[in-house]
Amino acid sequence: MDVQSNTGALVTCDIDSGVAILTWNRPGRRNSWSVPMEEEYFALLRRCTADPGVRAIVVTGAGGTFCPGMDAGALSGISTGATETRPQDRQPAIFPATVPKPMIAAINGACAGIGLNQALMCDVRIAGAGVKFTTAFARRGIMAEHGIAWTLPRIIGMGRAMDLLLSARVFPAEEALELGLVNQVVPRGQVLDAAVAYARELAENCSPIAMGIMKQQVRAAATQDLELTRIEALRVWLDVLKKHPDFAEGIASYLEKRPAKFASWEG
Repeated sequence: MDVQSNTGALVTCDIDSGVAILTWNRPGRRNSWSVPMEEEYFALLRRCTADPGVRAIVVTGAGGTFCPGMDAGALSGISTGATETRPQDRQPAIFPATVPKPMIAAINGACAGIGLNQALMCDVRIAGAGVKFTTAFARRGIMAEHGIAWTLPRIIGMGRAMDLLLSARVFPAEEALELGLVNQVVPRGQVLDAAVAYARELAENCSPIAMGIMKQQVRAAATQDLELTRIEALRVWLDVLKKHPDFAEGIASYLEKRPAKFASWEG
């Protein structure tokens, strides 16, 4: 590995061949979400965004769990008024959606509540066979938190999203694939390898600036009509991509039948 973070951290970071692997590292608590873990995770996302050597990001959990939701101790404290999980300076949980690099969730175990929300903040989701999912909120007396009321219907449709939100039922990875919530289901022991292989394919063969702009386009298009989406795409083409060296390199590599050598992400 080119870079390896402190393995005692709440979130570890390993970077190799253009791919950063961020691992939520609270196996003793099954990687349940906490504000300190969130702060480390978001800080690493900012670092990966600024690092030109990182072209794609994989997110996973240590041990056999992805993230089963907010730490039960924190939830208990909130219910009694003893603790607060949203300090004034806490960054919104939707921050990962703003990262301009491809993010792939390697869902290796239970994925619920804010853990599911964070998986939905990623662009592609690969899950292990039999992994269990639930929105959880309705069974905890909580509304649809952290932007999931926006993301989930756009990924799987309104009716299916309402079912999962209202019932908070547990459903397996195989159903998640049928719903379109995840992109692939692979054997449990192959989840991280599959996610890294996918990320490496993007890092090696796709233009960083093109991928970053595509992410912006897809998010913006959710609140635009078709004509505005078309106009915005034309503007970006004329103002940015047509002049960018990645366009010339992409065409040259195609004509010369060789792998492209795209520029690093420019921020």
